[in-house]
Amino acid sequence: MSAELVSYGPVTRLSVSGVGEPGGAEHVSAVGALYAVASAMGGASGPLEGLWWVEEDGPPLLVARERWRWHLLLPAVEAGCAGALERAREAVRASGAAVDRVVVSSFTEGECVEVVHEGPFSEEWRSLAVMEAFMAERGLVAGGPHHEVYLTGLDDPSPRTVLRQPVRRA
Repeated sequence: MSAELVSYGPVTRLSVSGVGEPGGAEHVSAVGALYAVASAMGGASGPLEGLWWVEEDGPPLLVARERWRWHLLLPAVEAGCAGALERAREAVRASGAAVDRVVVSSFTEGECVEVVHEGPFSEEWRSLAVMEAFMAERGLVAGGPHHEVYLTGLDDPSPRTVLRQPVRRA
């Protein structure tokens, strides 16, 4: 596994924000809402993504998972079209999904360090260590929330995940 330096311009995604552990009730509800709205917009046009951070000092992986903060993101066919979000919410409101939590977000990450992690989420720390060493060698520090792109389903027994960290010069 090796890290690389990449750059990302502006993107537009459906988004839901929350606090709590991955796979917890709030997280699962948010994922369901995203897919329900995306389905009504013509479907997802890419994989589920997550921006993750903590609002406490110290190593993020040592913070209790119920205090992790996140934005879940999903590219959708019509995400940038005027009125599409409102129409999609109304179309699936009866499903019971928390569709009013879904918003459209646009952002630019710029320069990032990236690695593809293959294996359980509980082992991501190994890939994160590779990224941290890569950053240190180049005089880079974190410049935004940790970003994950889920190349396989969250329930896949052998997940593949792009780990991305926006960076800036130290």
